Amino acid sequence: MNEKAFRAGAATSNITPPLGVSINGGMSDRTAAHVHDELHARALVLDDGAARIAIVVCDSCMIPRTVLDKAKHLAHSHTGIPLDRMTISATHTHSAPTAGSVFQSDPDPAYLEFLAGRISDAIRRAVNNLQPAKVGWGVGSEPTQVFNRRWRMKDGFKMVDPFGRLDQVRMNPPAASPELVEPAGPTDPEIGVLSLRDAEGRPLALLANYSLHYVGGVPGGDISADYYGAFAARLGELMASNRLDTPFVGMMSNGTSGNINNINFREAPESRPPYAQIRKVAELCAKEAARVAGEIEYHDHAPLAMRQAQLRLGRRSTPKDEVARAKFVLSEAKGMELQGVEQIYARETVLLNDYPPYVDTIVQAIRIGALGIATTPCETFVETGLAIKAESPLKPTFTIELANDYRGYLPTAEQHALGGYETWRARSSYLEVEAEAKIRRELLKLLGEVA
Repeated sequence: MNEKAFRAGAATSNITPPLGVSINGGMSDRTAAHVHDELHARALVLDDGAARIAIVVCDSCMIPRTVLDKAKHLAHSHTGIPLDRMTISATHTHSAPTAGSVFQSDPDPAYLEFLAGRISDAIRRAVNNLQPAKVGWGVGSEPTQVFNRRWRMKDGFKMVDPFGRLDQVRMNPPAASPELVEPAGPTDPEIGVLSLRDAEGRPLALLANYSLHYVGGVPGGDISADYYGAFAARLGELMASNRLDTPFVGMMSNGTSGNINNINFREAPESRPPYAQIRKVAELCAKEAARVAGEIEYHDHAPLAMRQAQLRLGRRSTPKDEVARAKFVLSEAKGMELQGVEQIYARETVLLNDYPPYVDTIVQAIRIGALGIATTPCETFVETGLAIKAESPLKPTFTIELANDYRGYLPTAEQHALGGYETWRARSSYLEVEAEAKIRRELLKLLGEVA
């Protein structure tokens, strides 16, 4: 194989479900009644003549490892790409079909089979589209659309978790409330960009990364890719690519957005029609990504490297007295659907009590030229992403969350001590308090190995 050759291929695969499936993203289940815009798995395959890697971004809230491992095995059997040279992530749209059981939403097994196959198809099609390419990377910024959603409130504003304990911060507090004091953490306005062009210099694909939880403003029964899908569509228009044989593929991956959303809590809420805010965020981010892609230096070759590590992480305990109380709370519930956080979290406590005391998951580091990419299986707090960017030997570096697995929220130890929704013990937040430090240390070690 010619070491000097650098090739890239990109493709999309439709992962839109049939109507009637469960939609997760809330504490109560919803049912898909309409498809506003199609969902996709967007794949990018890179080959430097010595190594080949695949990066896939899926329009989904979160995807469990069982589904992603199946997709990887299917893709490997057809393409030969090693299992540890693939990374597959979810965007975290809250208007996609349930793929993993959370709160009162459970997946349709038939959709999970379909999803794994279609993700594999995206990788296979990207391999089929491999062609000589130029590659470049850079960083833009869009600070106006990211806000920390965890707030300190004035003394006397009572904040109690579902287990009767006092919190020190409130997730998504009342906007423009006189009780607001300050956000409990920072934001990250950067938009990371990996851009590919074909041998003639025409746009081939672009992978972006932004730390924004999701945007929303989607009617309850709609299927939608949220701003991630709108970004991909708008970016294709801005890149003015008239490719007919292998269409341009734009991809927006989620950075470290576990405590970041799109609401400016200092201002009174503004009424907007459905999808208006999604289009606004997509437009701003697509314009910035296109600007960066137009200004960065492109290289005829860039070395590729990728490392993967298995991590065993502990589960926060479910004390016997809390399990007993949870069972009592559930015994008092009426009807099929649970009402209120006390009942909902009581069920989570009972379910978590049957979990093993630890879980195994994977983290990865990727090098593409001078660019570093880290992956986490969690809804990762922005503090972690900022620390990885600061300490990584590769510049620039960004982190893709919800990759290769789903292991709930990943607050730092400091944020755990403050409480708040993201720390409430449930299937959406159950890792040991020390998990963030363990993941961050391992990722920095892996980045050092690929640098």
